[in-house]
Amino acid sequence: MHQNMKKIGLLPRIVIAIVMGILIGNVLPEGWVRVFVTFNYVFSQFLGFLIPLIIIGLVTPAIADIGKAAGRLLLLTVGLAYADTIIAGLLAFTTGSMLFPLLIDTEASTAAIEKADALVPYFQLNIPAILDVMAALVSSFVVGIGVAYTDSPILKKGFSEFRTIIEKTIQVAIIPLLPLYIFGIFLGMTFTGEAYHIIAVFAKIICIIFVLHIVILTYEFLIAGGLSRKNPLRLLINMLPAYITALGTSSSAATIPVTLRQTKKNGVSDEIASFCVPLCATIHLSGSMMKITCCALTVCLIGGLPHDLPLFLHFIMLLGVCMVAAPGVPGGAVMAALGPMAGVLGFSPDAQALIIALYIAMDSFGTACNVTGDGALAVIIDKLHKTNASLSPSSSGLHH
Repeated sequence: MHQNMKKIGLLPRIVIAIVMGILIGNVLPEGWVRVFVTFNYVFSQFLGFLIPLIIIGLVTPAIADIGKAAGRLLLLTVGLAYADTIIAGLLAFTTGSMLFPLLIDTEASTAAIEKADALVPYFQLNIPAILDVMAALVSSFVVGIGVAYTDSPILKKGFSEFRTIIEKTIQVAIIPLLPLYIFGIFLGMTFTGEAYHIIAVFAKIICIIFVLHIVILTYEFLIAGGLSRKNPLRLLINMLPAYITALGTSSSAATIPVTLRQTKKNGVSDEIASFCVPLCATIHLSGSMMKITCCALTVCLIGGLPHDLPLFLHFIMLLGVCMVAAPGVPGGAVMAALGPMAGVLGFSPDAQALIIALYIAMDSFGTACNVTGDGALAVIIDKLHKTNASLSPSSSGLHH
């Protein structure tokens, strides 16, 4: 039975958990609902304890690995990838700020959440984190950059091994329990009457997210085509095999061979393609940024939380750095986003669980947007690299 469950993907298990939570929540007595509320409380405490460790364990070695390389090409690639990721987040925030308030009844949402608070766990087990989120983020930046500049082999190996421990913890202790956690969330929401309202809201948001990911690909390839003087539609069509592969695998890393092949088909030199595609699979996450920003803004509106531009700009810029670690983590960018969501936006564990469920439901589309955009970025970098080659002869030396 356990082996059969392992064969079922995470997305189907979460969908089953949501459906079962809604169905059973209508008939289960309050006493049994509180059992799952108790489990969710303990699990959320454990997750809160892990968030700073996830940041340190994933972000620190990721920054160290990227920072150890040198050269204008690396800086150009990282700069463009980060800028495009931030632009995607700001596009999502701007669009959401205009449209989402028209789709969300904030008064009904707040009332539903207050009603949900009436369900309390049978007991509380508090597990304080060893660091707060911002301290963990700053520590990751300082130590990661320090390891990169000093090239300390002992610290580098230590954080690499710590990353393995954190990834294994996520694989073994977090991901398998996520469906049960989300089941408990929707069970409680159904019992208190808010589940149908939440689902109706997110169904509308998903449609906007799908349109936005097409908009992102359109502007990426228009820029790439304009700079390279190539047909942007042809460039995009050539990348469709990578898009389709990513839809099936939901993995940027697994799609790299196809992305690389199609990028070269777009006329990008072997040298630039072989450098940019694997690197961008790690640092260029425009589709993921757009989805998480939309979901986070939705939760802010539902819960009556602050959602002004300075706050979300802070969130987006931090998230762009934290997601560098995302491709190595099951559950992707949303796991790396837990820190900024808690530290900057003040999201509760229940709010984070909602975003995890929604994000995983659309995971393959975000990944497809990411890897297809990698092809556009490679075209841009190839053109800029050729233009600047005469000014910087040493830039032809690639560091992997």
